[in-house]
Amino acid sequence: CRHSICLGFHTIPVAEGRNDVFSAIYTHFPIAPEIVIYDFACQLAPYSLVREAQYFAKTRFLIDELHAQGHTRCGRACFASNAMLYDDRVRAANTSAAECGNNGLGRVRKSVSYMTYGHAVQYTKAYLDVWNRCKIRRITSTN
Repeated sequence: CRHSICLGFHTIPVAEGRNDVFSAIYTHFPIAPEIVIYDFACQLAPYSLVREAQYFAKTRFLIDELHAQGHTRCGRACFASNAMLYDDRVRAANTSAAECGNNGLGRVRKSVSYMTYGHAVQYTKAYLDVWNRCKIRRITSTN
C-alpha cells in the first residue's frame, strides 16, 4: 500500500520466513495481488508459485529498493527500481512502507516484551489502529 496503512499483522516468535509472508497473502486476499514488493521477493516468488501456482500466476514479486543492494545474484527483473522505469503502479508505491511500519512498531516493542501474549496482541492492535487512523487523517486532510 503506498499509504503505509497496516492491513493486518501476526506475531512471529522467531525470524520471519517465506511461509509467514506467503500465508499472510494467501489467507487474507481472495485474489492474489498483481504486485508484491518484499525484501526477499527473489525467494518468495518460487516458494509461492510451487505451493499455489494458479493463485499467484499473475503476481509479480519485486525486491524493495532498500534491500536491493544486498541481492547481487538476483536478476534486474526482481528489482522494484527496475520496474519503476516502465510501471506507474510500482513508481507510485512506497517500496519501503513495510520498513516504515516495522520502525513504528519499534516504539512499542519493549513494552510488548513484558506483556502476556494476549495483552501484547491487543496492545499492538490498538497501536496499529491509532497508526492507521493518523495516516488516514493525514491523507484526507491533504486532499
